[in-house]
Amino acid sequence: MVKQLIPFLLPSLLLAQDPGLSLPAAIRLAWERQPGLLAGAARVDQARAEASAAWAGRLPTLKAEVGWSRTDEPLMAFGTRLDQGRITAADFDPARLNAPDPITGVGASVTLRQPLYAGGRITAGQRAAEDLASASEARQARRRQEVAAAIVQAYFGVEVGAQGLQHAEDALQHARALESYVTARVNQGLMLKADQLRAQAFRAQAEAELASARQRATMAKNALALWMGAPVPVDLSTPLKTTTTPEPTATGSRSDLDAARLESQAAQSAAKAEGGSLKPEVGLELGWGTARPTFGITGATWTNVSVGARWTFSFAQTRRVQASRAAARAAQESVRWQEAQADQQRGDSIAALEASESRVKAAEEALAAAGEARRLTEARFESGLLPLTDRLDAETRLAGVRGLYLSSLLELRVAEAQNALAEGRPVEGIQ
Repeated sequence: MVKQLIPFLLPSLLLAQDPGLSLPAAIRLAWERQPGLLAGAARVDQARAEASAAWAGRLPTLKAEVGWSRTDEPLMAFGTRLDQGRITAADFDPARLNAPDPITGVGASVTLRQPLYAGGRITAGQRAAEDLASASEARQARRRQEVAAAIVQAYFGVEVGAQGLQHAEDALQHARALESYVTARVNQGLMLKADQLRAQAFRAQAEAELASARQRATMAKNALALWMGAPVPVDLSTPLKTTTTPEPTATGSRSDLDAARLESQAAQSAAKAEGGSLKPEVGLELGWGTARPTFGITGATWTNVSVGARWTFSFAQTRRVQASRAAARAAQESVRWQEAQADQQRGDSIAALEASESRVKAAEEALAAAGEARRLTEARFESGLLPLTDRLDAETRLAGVRGLYLSSLLELRVAEAQNALAEGRPVEGIQ
């Protein structure tokens, strides 16, 4: 019972231990509860079970039978008497042979069959099943890293939403203060009524931006909670902006490409297995049986040993062999196509990462300049040296640059995750 509750208690335990949820904890939480990953894990179990069944194909099969019968069919009645060891001279009477009395009996048999040669189809089938199981595991590993990349975007999306909400609240605070200042100046006859209306409209726009920021923050939290399968805590401990540049790591092996190569090998083995069906089969059979009138009465017992070969030719099977070989060629071409796509994704991810780094640096510079410009503009406006329009423009520029800076930071973290995916490295270094 406790084991069954662990998957449901795990999110609460992690969140209780660490109220400031870290990015690695969020990723591992998603790995434990994301439905797509759970379905993938079940498919891996299925593939492993099928591989085990294929490896058991070379083992002998055992067949056991036991039963009771009653018949007056002439041939069956004579055969039953013969199996029971009850044949006498009277049983050869033509009248008795043609119209026998009903006879009952019980019997049991055990048969063991061992394949000796099957045209290579058993071994090829085993290799195909093993490669498919390994491919399923590789696909699952790739899905885990893809979920990790999605968590990175959702996690930092929450932080962007929270900071954007703070910026919207700050902008509204300044807009209200500005409206109060302008209203007071209008009442003193030092500013025009039109300026008061502009300040009022700017404040209303700031209120609308705050409502939109709240909506974006809520939607970001809902997205992260959906991926994790658990509520999002108040605080997230992994910062959006990193203070140190991570050291470059060697490019890893992409598990999706590994899976494609394994599936290609499996298709080739499956083609060999289909080709083996056109070859003869050789098998060994051992049997034991007994028949008697009823339980507790002595009857006859027999054994048999046989070694034989069987060959079956089918035009339909030759077409299936051709189809399997075509499937193997298609799998090989699919590997080549996926490798070409992977090369393009690596190049695109590097370009996106470099562009994101450049945008962050430019946004940092623009943010510092816009903040200083607002400070200077506010002071000069209150000194009567600048018109209201310049003051409003400074606020608008700062809001735009803040949004650019946050979006640039988010793009950088997402670009880093996508680059890790493209190069086959663990996202955020999380195994």
